[in-house]
Amino acid sequence: MIELPHFTFNPKEGIDNPALVITDDFESDPNPLPKLYHLRRVEGQNFGFYLQRTTDNQGLEITDVDPWSPAEHSGLKEGDRVLEVNDEYVVNMDFFKVARKIQTCGLHLFLLVLKRDDYDQAVCSGVDLQRLAPTANGGPCSRPRLCHINRHQHCGLGMILISAEGLKGHCILSVESGGPAEKAGVISGDRLVWMNGVTTSNLTHVSINKSLKKSADSVTVLVIDGESESRYIWRKMPILPVLAGHWHLPHSAKTMHLVKGPDGYGFLLRQERFPDKRQTVHVLREVDQGSPGKKAGMEDGDLLLAVNGEPVEFMEHDDIVKMVRKSGERVSLTAISLPGRHLFRELGISPLFFHDEFIHQDDCVLSQTGIQTAQVSHQLDFQPSHLVSTKTLL
Repeated sequence: MIELPHFTFNPKEGIDNPALVITDDFESDPNPLPKLYHLRRVEGQNFGFYLQRTTDNQGLEITDVDPWSPAEHSGLKEGDRVLEVNDEYVVNMDFFKVARKIQTCGLHLFLLVLKRDDYDQAVCSGVDLQRLAPTANGGPCSRPRLCHINRHQHCGLGMILISAEGLKGHCILSVESGGPAEKAGVISGDRLVWMNGVTTSNLTHVSINKSLKKSADSVTVLVIDGESESRYIWRKMPILPVLAGHWHLPHSAKTMHLVKGPDGYGFLLRQERFPDKRQTVHVLREVDQGSPGKKAGMEDGDLLLAVNGEPVEFMEHDDIVKMVRKSGERVSLTAISLPGRHLFRELGISPLFFHDEFIHQDDCVLSQTGIQTAQVSHQLDFQPSHLVSTKTLL
């Protein structure tokens, strides 16, 4: 008979069976934390996943993650449930609106997700999903703000840098009461994160001041309060324009609702090429005075972005004409001025990103036609729509 070793308990030495340390069964966390994923794509590339509303209408589900795509590279898996898109809670948001937010967000996408099993467990346990997000984010914080500041002839921009000379990546702003910066939404103590398309993390106090002085009539800045900046740093999350709320950005897109008159809509649609680039644009030209187009707010030189809520910026000219004709006696056109397009290209997002009227109009059109969303190629380029029944490629 083999004699088994005998363990005795000695309070000074601790537990009498070391194996228990390994086999002890700890209870799992009843409220699993969601995980943040940062997807990065290049121009001409999709994020590489499908998004669909679950059959029980209880969430937004990631499906069909493409191999070698930004989605797979980030670690997203089929079945993951999306809680937030770019720091905005979307579980109860209209599906089409969520899809458009992703499609117009540019080259960067932030998704806060729960694994499918964790999501099902949380729902069954009656967990408030909206309260899980701040826990995962390290606590509530304010979103960054995009502020467009118009220079005043006497007081300039109405703000100064008070960060230490020569110190990179830590730029604090002080604003004059009632000055242009304050009116644009900047608050004293804000951190300057981004300016006219350039991040300030690698710039010195001197170089930032030079850039501010060189800006002619206006400057667009991305700012955030110090406490919220710390939250983003803790999350290892870069602060980008796609995460921001905007404060009256100029040159915004506009949606015009036209009713055909005896002589049509009163404008020409032309496909033109930028002088300094090979890219073509669809331009609204020769707007007749008193025409339906002019009455709706159309200006000669406006760039066409969408027809009846459907993005058309990179569709073929003939296909757009067919869409307008197919609309019959009424059509809705979303357009932007050339300076506006330059501004949003500098921001790295679509001109439709902040355009709530476009999103609302789009929802109505999509629900009537059964067309769900368009495949995106890069921050401003849309491919024609694809008919799909339950999910959208992003």
